[in-house]
Amino acid sequence: MIANLGFAAILIAFAAVIYAAVASLYGAKRGDPRWVESARNAMASTLPLILLACMLIVYLLLTNDFSVEYVWRVTSTEMPAYLKVTALWGGQAGSLLFWNLLLAGFTTAAMLRKWDDQRALMPYAILVGSITQIFFLGLVAFVENPFTPSAVIPPEGQGLNPLLRHPGMIIHPPMLYLGFTGFTIPYTFAMAALIKGRLDDGWIRTTRRWTLVAWLFLSLGLILGGRWAYDVLGWGGYWAWDPVENASFMPWLAGTAFLHSVMIQEKRNMFKVWNIVLVVLTYLLVVYGTFIVRSGVISSVHSFAQSAVGPLFFGFLGIMIVFSVYWLLRRHDQLATANHLQSFLSREAAFLLNNFVFMGVLFATFWGTNYPIISELFTGEKLTVGPPFYNKVNGPLFAALLLLMGVAPLTMWYRSSARRIGMALRWPALAALLLSVALFALGVDSWGALFGFWIVTFSLILTILEFSKGVRARMKRGESPWAAFSNLIGRDRRRYGGYWIHLGVLVMAFGIIGSYFFQQETQIRLQSGESAALGDFEMFFNGVRQFPGPDDLLIKEADLSVFDNGRPVGRVTPRTEFYTRTGQPMTIPGVRSTVGEDFYVIMVNWESATADAATFRIFLNPLINWVWAGGFIFILGTLIAAWPDPVDKKVTAATRARRPAAQPA
Repeated sequence: MIANLGFAAILIAFAAVIYAAVASLYGAKRGDPRWVESARNAMASTLPLILLACMLIVYLLLTNDFSVEYVWRVTSTEMPAYLKVTALWGGQAGSLLFWNLLLAGFTTAAMLRKWDDQRALMPYAILVGSITQIFFLGLVAFVENPFTPSAVIPPEGQGLNPLLRHPGMIIHPPMLYLGFTGFTIPYTFAMAALIKGRLDDGWIRTTRRWTLVAWLFLSLGLILGGRWAYDVLGWGGYWAWDPVENASFMPWLAGTAFLHSVMIQEKRNMFKVWNIVLVVLTYLLVVYGTFIVRSGVISSVHSFAQSAVGPLFFGFLGIMIVFSVYWLLRRHDQLATANHLQSFLSREAAFLLNNFVFMGVLFATFWGTNYPIISELFTGEKLTVGPPFYNKVNGPLFAALLLLMGVAPLTMWYRSSARRIGMALRWPALAALLLSVALFALGVDSWGALFGFWIVTFSLILTILEFSKGVRARMKRGESPWAAFSNLIGRDRRRYGGYWIHLGVLVMAFGIIGSYFFQQETQIRLQSGESAALGDFEMFFNGVRQFPGPDDLLIKEADLSVFDNGRPVGRVTPRTEFYTRTGQPMTIPGVRSTVGEDFYVIMVNWESATADAATFRIFLNPLINWVWAGGFIFILGTLIAAWPDPVDKKVTAATRARRPAAQPA
């Protein structure tokens, strides 16, 4: 009964969103606002209907109703309640339903919140938003139905994949889904503006904060995914250029380029075509990334198994490409502007160069990710490229981006003085050089690392100076240092939130450079009582214990005493977990963390049959925790930038006060 009710809610929501698409188009063609409002209401009704379906499947998960196939596949009677709830997105069908919930939430909120501000665009925004929702709801209703009954009701469920039980994976997928679905809003309004022919920057003002929110969630999802990989996958790192990692990274790159480029249109009314191309590209990469994850066409530790949704995703992607390109070409002439780039020493040029570098990273990542498909298509053999390819190609491009972070804020709109920029750069460049020389004197002999540290230090100093200049200017008015700092950020959150984001990226870059160039690694077999050393650390193997865990887990845990320069600093307990019900293994490292480095140990295997001996893989990861600290600063900066400015609220209120009575759409 409950399963039937959930499926009925999905079908009603599917019918409602189809009605919304038809009614919005009819209302736009007839100029009848009643039909458009009816379409909006139908669109909004999908949210409670999908929410009801999600609540019902969660109830089935919590009550272990194995008469529903999805419940049997992702839960078991011994799983704790919080994992049963998160099992909603632990499988293909449930995660698609959850995706639809978030998509309906974003679309409904955008349609209701901006109804009066963008009434002329709303019929077409509802139409475009409905198209995306129709596709995803259709998948849930007719292909991946989470309420499908089990052919035979089993006494016990398979349980959630052990890899998904880590706290990072509990939060990581919802963050990515929020980012992916959030990016449909700028695409929806951009396409509405193209269809309607209203090609000023109104759609940009409407969607700027929605874009920032989507970008925030996607960024948080990427950071949490890196932390999950570091804690659970047991290979000593946090980013492997895996296809599914890249699938989330590519729309982030396009969205980041858009957030930079859109400022040029707002300030100079330039690059209208380019900005819409970036929005369209971000949306298409969201769909394509979802296709990679859910089709199984490219193998990955993160992806779902091969599914019937793959060809459907590919077809939908093709339709949306044709749809987007058609309207872009049709309105191309109307997107032309009279303003042009006047100087290569200008903020416009700096942002444009920034976009080109982002597109370079995006192209390299796209090529490497899809190389197995391309090679199989032309040679009949599926070949892959690994991290060395990405590091070699994208490393210099990331270095250019870090350099631009420091230099771009010094440029002016229209044109800048080369002499003034040169004067502003010389002392930070010299200070960064002195640091690199000091590091070389201390024994750092990697030229790649020294150059990387120089770039990071150079841009870091320039970014801090941007804060310093603003604070000093306010202090001259009589404000205290703290008041000057807080008021500086509060009065221009978008600008200084962006600088906070840059600070976070630079701190992360410091950690990435340290861990990439100076990571040490060894593998050794030890018997109980023996020791091994790496760097300044030494560990003693005290033995392994084996014991049963919850939900049919068999746990083998090593006990290691760790010494730093002969001083005891604690114990680490790397372990392996084997889920006997499905035969799935998982490796959990033992980590001794400090500000400067991580001593990271993986138990590769335990030879219990012959002796108390085990093989360990040991890593020394310098500066790795700077990556996570930089991620925290990065997220804080995004929150600051996305928070509404008091000035924005006043402008919005004044605009509404001057607005004449609403006209029919």
